[in-house]
Amino acid sequence: MRAYYKLCIAVTAVFVLLAVVLNIYMIRTKDVTGGIYRVEAKRLADEIAETGSYDLAKYPHITGVFSDDDIYSSNEPYVIIEINGTLYRVEYKANGDNNIVVVNCAFGAIFLLMIVLLLYIRQHIIVPFGRLNTVPQELARGNLSVEIPEEKSRFFGKFTWGVNLLREKIEDDRQRELSTQREKKLLLLSLSHDIKTPLSAIKLNAKALEKGIYKDTEKQREVAQNINKRADEIEQFVSEITKAASKDFMTFEVTHGEVFLSQVITKISARYVPQLDTCGTEFSVQKFNDCILFCDPDRLGECLQNLMENAIKYGDGKRIEIGFDRMDGCQLITVCNTGCTLEEKELPQIFESFHRGNNANKVQGNGLGLFICKRLMSLMGGEVYAEIQGDRFCVTLIVRLA
Repeated sequence: MRAYYKLCIAVTAVFVLLAVVLNIYMIRTKDVTGGIYRVEAKRLADEIAETGSYDLAKYPHITGVFSDDDIYSSNEPYVIIEINGTLYRVEYKANGDNNIVVVNCAFGAIFLLMIVLLLYIRQHIIVPFGRLNTVPQELARGNLSVEIPEEKSRFFGKFTWGVNLLREKIEDDRQRELSTQREKKLLLLSLSHDIKTPLSAIKLNAKALEKGIYKDTEKQREVAQNINKRADEIEQFVSEITKAASKDFMTFEVTHGEVFLSQVITKISARYVPQLDTCGTEFSVQKFNDCILFCDPDRLGECLQNLMENAIKYGDGKRIEIGFDRMDGCQLITVCNTGCTLEEKELPQIFESFHRGNNANKVQGNGLGLFICKRLMSLMGGEVYAEIQGDRFCVTLIVRLA
């Protein structure tokens, strides 16, 4: 803005200087150019003296010749000449003065146009640019909430529109990056959480072998095989963690397919019956009508594993039960454990990431199990909900039927 004011002062100074110089020049040359009327007046006097008459058309700078009594009264410029003892008033054109007025008017008009042009530049270019002056600096600092004023100027309208698009693009990219990092973190935590399931089974089986609970050689071999199988699962999870850490974008993925309900329950039972027997926990599976489920079999198994792990960790260790129901084309699978100490008011928050209830103070965990279940069930077109039934805590998976 300071440069603009300097420009205005410079333009004004130049115009004033030109006007003064031109006026001085025209005043000095006025007498030279205006002296022609004297020559014509002399020729006119000679013509009248010789012929007694005159032809005014011969004298373009003479406007009139008068010899009346009041020869000194006239509003026009004139000169008095004497011809044969008679006084004549010879009026002439004062071109010099008129030219000065015309030139000064033209200069004034040009100056006014220049002022209007400068004001237009200020209003439509300088002022809008001043409002946008700090925007690039704020964007460079990462302040994407900086206000970008809307401009209707045809010079800056598209520019501000483009800057606003750039700001939105940067904001979207940043949000996408944050979302990517969040998804990646959640996936890594999910895989880390999943490792705990086979790790717990290995520790329990190893402790049983150490205490000599299994006397039968065949049973000992079976437990050793189970340990080896769980170790393979841990190895697979570690591989997935390594893979996840090397990717720029990670999400929970599901592959839809079909599986019998009996297959899913059989795998869960085979995984947890030995562990629960070791812990002395009563485990029961209600009778159910077999059906075909539309889901990702591995992901559904993962959800049931998380529910079983929560039942083992947060229950009182007395009883765990898997129940079934069918409703509106969906299969309901419910895992219940006794010894619920969770408060009813906490139910809406238990499916949030990293949320841990007041019953988890003495239990290791990261608050991801139920969050992962809800996320996976949503991706499979299902749902999950929890409820408290007396001293029992129950979580139900809603799975679509094929």
